[in-house]
Amino acid sequence: MQVALCGLGIASAISSTGCQITEGGQLLPSPYYIEDDVQYFPAGPEFPLSREAEVQERFRADEQARRRQQGLGN
Repeated sequence: MQVALCGLGIASAISSTGCQITEGGQLLPSPYYIEDDVQYFPAGPEFPLSREAEVQERFRADEQARRRQQGLGN
């Protein structure tokens, strides 16, 4: 009887504490998720690679200017 009560006590202690786990690709919350602060991520730019596109266009323009300067055409 004592073993059964001890097992029941341990099982109830484990189930009441909870923990944050990953199950099937989901991050399931801990019992303290209500107390966590909310993280806000503002929306990014419409096109996420705007700096890279700008650098590529600048490179193309410089390359065309260099070719025109050398008389190679397009």
